[in-house]
Amino acid sequence: MVAGTGIFTSGWLRRAWRVIPAIGRWRLMLTVLLLGIALLLARFSWMTPVLGEAEMALYDMRLLATAPHTGQDQRILIVPYTDETLIASRKRSPLDRAMLARAVQALDAMGARAIGIDILIDQPQDEDDQLITALRAAKTPVFLAFADLDTNAGNIVYAQQEFLQTFMERLKGSHAGPASVRFTTDSDGTARAWPVALPGLPPLLARAMLQAANASSSRFEDYHDAIRYKRPQSEDRPVFTSLPIDLFANPELASVLADQVRGRYVLIGGDIVDTDQFETPFTRFDGQTVPGLHVHAQMLAQMLDGAAPRPWNSGALWAAALLVILAGAITGVAELRWMIAVPVILTQTVLAAAIPFIAQARGVDTIGMPAFGWWAGWLLAFVAVAAAARAVGAEQRRFAQSALGKYLPRDIARQIIARPELLALHGERRAIFVLFSDLEGFTKLSHAVEPEVVADLLNRYLDELSKVVLDHGGIIDKFVGDAVVAFWGAPIARADDGDQAARAAYAMWQTGEAFRRSVPAGLPPVGRTRVGLHYGEAIVGNFGGEGRIQYTALGDSMNTAARLESANKALGSNVIASREAVERTSLDWWRPMGRVRLRGRATPVEIFEPAPAMAAEDRARMAELLPRAEAGDAEALTMLDALTARNPADGALANLLTRIRSSSHGEAYDLA
Repeated sequence: MVAGTGIFTSGWLRRAWRVIPAIGRWRLMLTVLLLGIALLLARFSWMTPVLGEAEMALYDMRLLATAPHTGQDQRILIVPYTDETLIASRKRSPLDRAMLARAVQALDAMGARAIGIDILIDQPQDEDDQLITALRAAKTPVFLAFADLDTNAGNIVYAQQEFLQTFMERLKGSHAGPASVRFTTDSDGTARAWPVALPGLPPLLARAMLQAANASSSRFEDYHDAIRYKRPQSEDRPVFTSLPIDLFANPELASVLADQVRGRYVLIGGDIVDTDQFETPFTRFDGQTVPGLHVHAQMLAQMLDGAAPRPWNSGALWAAALLVILAGAITGVAELRWMIAVPVILTQTVLAAAIPFIAQARGVDTIGMPAFGWWAGWLLAFVAVAAAARAVGAEQRRFAQSALGKYLPRDIARQIIARPELLALHGERRAIFVLFSDLEGFTKLSHAVEPEVVADLLNRYLDELSKVVLDHGGIIDKFVGDAVVAFWGAPIARADDGDQAARAAYAMWQTGEAFRRSVPAGLPPVGRTRVGLHYGEAIVGNFGGEGRIQYTALGDSMNTAARLESANKALGSNVIASREAVERTSLDWWRPMGRVRLRGRATPVEIFEPAPAMAAEDRARMAELLPRAEAGDAEALTMLDALTARNPADGALANLLTRIRSSSHGEAYDLA
């Protein structure tokens, strides 16, 4: 599950280094606790109630996919008695021991290599002496099922154990003896693994038969891992040949079956409906159970094949669990983009499922190897770390957005937080709208009152103007005393930047007027707020070095906006915008205010003033008359005079008329 982690290892380490100190004690403790639970799930999922059932189901799927398909095993013969056998013998289960005695005699005579009897002789029958005689006379090793109260308390009582032990005592000195037929089943009743050898019990039936035939392997002396189940190549040819016991109890028929017995390991036992039936890993897929005889046969064949798959040791399972949790934590803290996250997560998920399948196919015992547990542990680790990282990230983003929000519009602040490269330490040439504002008379006020009062008034004034800029999507560049410098068009340009900048300029003047009226009585009066707006190129970016930086704009367009702001004083206006700015707005409130030559600039600037309160026809009339009046048209000048008379409170309009009269025809008014 660690594939793809190299893509972002260094990045997640840096991010983790930032997250851990900021995570907080309680959240860190909770995250560590969840990671611990995730590790235990990834290691011990087989022992967990819900996950354990899922693991068993996945194991059964793996076994179904990888179990060998074989023809009939010629080394093993199953000799069952069935419900029909019991009916014919007029005996209830267990089997008539006279029939069993005759079958043992026949199989012994036919040269069976070893005989295992999965029938518990735990109560007397009239034919017991006949069976004892047959068993003691057998030259073939014969093993009878044995159980005791300590290991089968639910299936045997004390009297049955006493009889069983007495019966076994009568076989001493013969080739017959006891063998354990105990199976281990999982919580779902499925026999998946060999039983652990318990003290006081004889060897397992399959082990006892091979030991007696000198065919035992040391690899299986203490083996208690997976049963290697075989599957038939076709439904009509089962893995193990099965011949009913009735055939061997009949001397006339038994003699013709010698070739089916000679040299084989023979297992005798019941194949009774609802008795001694076991579920195998295949049962959940085909719905079929098998008698205990078939489980013994599978284990016997496994020993004969020397197929002793070993599981991963505890150290390897712990290492795998740690890797899984590490992968989940790395993926959780990395905050990958979905184009990378999706393939990384899919790769890890596929590996979690594929590794146990691959191990099973390569002969590894995957009982106890997590698959669902790896996925569950990974998911919990991912969620725990991702939740912690995102909680910290959200707090940091809220803080950063709050801090940036004091200078940037919130939507731009969000984009910059998502894409920090927008504020990289460099400058770039951008065309922007630049706004300068200034407050008349504040310097005089600051000398006339206490510093604390000045600071309070200035902070309130700048806060109100800053809100205007941010509400209209502008960037606050800097404060210079009581002046505010702002711009639109960087780091992100929007289609309505011109309109927003123009509206902000007018709103700042209005806000300044409201501020003037709010100054407490007894303080020197505060003058107008003057605003200049220009559009032009500037170098925009972070300047100042890595230790202390400022996002600002530099260039002639900044100076032009400042000069326009200053020009308001001489022109009797409040807000002045250059033609370059006006042409890039969609607003119809502009009225032309002539051409001026700003201080420090040789080229005249055509200026406009927002006049939303002026009738639209009057603004249109001004646009028509002003060029004619500036060119010396007396009639146009008279009409402008009449327009001015209708607006006696409009000082800027009166100033315009004075400038036209005092200037040479066609000359720009010099403000230098």
